[in-house]
Amino acid sequence: MVWLILSTAAVISMWVLAGLASLQAARTARTPQGAIGWVVFLLSAPLLALPLYLIFGHRKFSRYRNTRQKADKILNALRVYSDSHTQDRDALPLNEAPFERLAGYPICNGNRFDLLVDGPAITEAMLAAIREASDYVLVQFYIVRDDSHGRQLKDALIDARNRGVAVWFMTDAVGSHGLSTTFRRDLEKAGVNLVDPDTRPGPKHRFHLNFRNHRKTVIVDGQIGFTGGMNIGDEYMGRDPHYGRWRDTQVRLEGPVVQQLELGYCEDWFWLTEDPILDLLSWECPKVSSPGKPALVIGTGPGDPNQNGSMLYFSAISAARTRIWIASPYFVPDQDVVAALKNAAMRGVEVRILLPGIIDHYAPWLAAFSYFDDLRAAGVQIFRYTGGFLHQKVFVVDDCIAAVGTMNLDNRSFRLNFETMALCFDGETCDAVAAMLDTDFAEAALIKETLDEQTWQIRFGAPVARLLAPVL
Repeated sequence: MVWLILSTAAVISMWVLAGLASLQAARTARTPQGAIGWVVFLLSAPLLALPLYLIFGHRKFSRYRNTRQKADKILNALRVYSDSHTQDRDALPLNEAPFERLAGYPICNGNRFDLLVDGPAITEAMLAAIREASDYVLVQFYIVRDDSHGRQLKDALIDARNRGVAVWFMTDAVGSHGLSTTFRRDLEKAGVNLVDPDTRPGPKHRFHLNFRNHRKTVIVDGQIGFTGGMNIGDEYMGRDPHYGRWRDTQVRLEGPVVQQLELGYCEDWFWLTEDPILDLLSWECPKVSSPGKPALVIGTGPGDPNQNGSMLYFSAISAARTRIWIASPYFVPDQDVVAALKNAAMRGVEVRILLPGIIDHYAPWLAAFSYFDDLRAAGVQIFRYTGGFLHQKVFVVDDCIAAVGTMNLDNRSFRLNFETMALCFDGETCDAVAAMLDTDFAEAALIKETLDEQTWQIRFGAPVARLLAPVL
């Protein structure tokens, strides 16, 4: 009898929790489709849906928004400095307003925007800058591994501390969950400023899938900045036989745009530690020698009220008149971006999408096939890279926008991760990015097969995997 009463109480409690979760999903889901999906799932299979909702379902990040508002009070004074380097609007070949609204800063002139291709060149440039640091170094990566590549970075940071250079170092708790205690202890002993893993907010382990900080940032003395796709680990240097060559792209920045990258770093550090470091850094970054380039850094995340990640791609695709070329390791976009890609192709824009041929994460790789037929019917060309594993996050629009950063072409990057994209509004830079991508397309195969012509695993698996699109 007692067992029956307990079982009945458990069932009632489960349905009550499912009902409350359904109300929460209906109130907070970012799309009507997402709200309907969660409500139906929670009410029809609460035993399975409730734990999944706890992992995947939350979309709001109120603590981050509140912290951002507090940080903004500190940062507003420094935005005035960016205003003093504002680009002449008449010199830009497009409407800059959407991009500046997304960034929260104006496009600033007088910058360098140098492409770095693949791990060895990227690592050499970052380590060289760290070795030349005289004041401070800011480091942030989604993944840092305690392997030969990771120890290169650790040794360079310790050497910088031994020279009296201040160092701040943070990683994502999920991406770097395997980073050894010894690695962190060595940095701490050298006097590197670290984030306490026991007190940091946000996800703590690999089962917390949302709200990861996917940014990769290195800043030296407030004068030189790096961002792009590469993390710190031997596979990023092409040393993993499964992936072979690891095809990645980073950008080295100089000029006032570095301040925009630095402000994003300070915001992330403040959110994790509530320790404002703004007064400890340099905010005087002169323009580079002529001709400098107009550039902008856009940081996005789940605290954004307007889904800035998706809006960035939508704005770039909508601005295209002759070409939009995109390279991304994952392709699980939302319907707005899909519609923008199709519309661009139907307007006569050359739309090319470059994706990896090697499988990294199976679910997003599989889900991507469910989009191809619809896009190809509108004139979009989709390629699979055959020269190794493609991990770069790059796009070029006409001769007016070149972008390099951390944002994948998927819903996770659009809505659930913290990301950074550096944009350059300069024809010469666009030509350089297009030439780089041309080389990549030469090592890629155009996808011609329809979904019905794929293997049975892809034919049946792709539509099912696409059901997980909101979290892929």
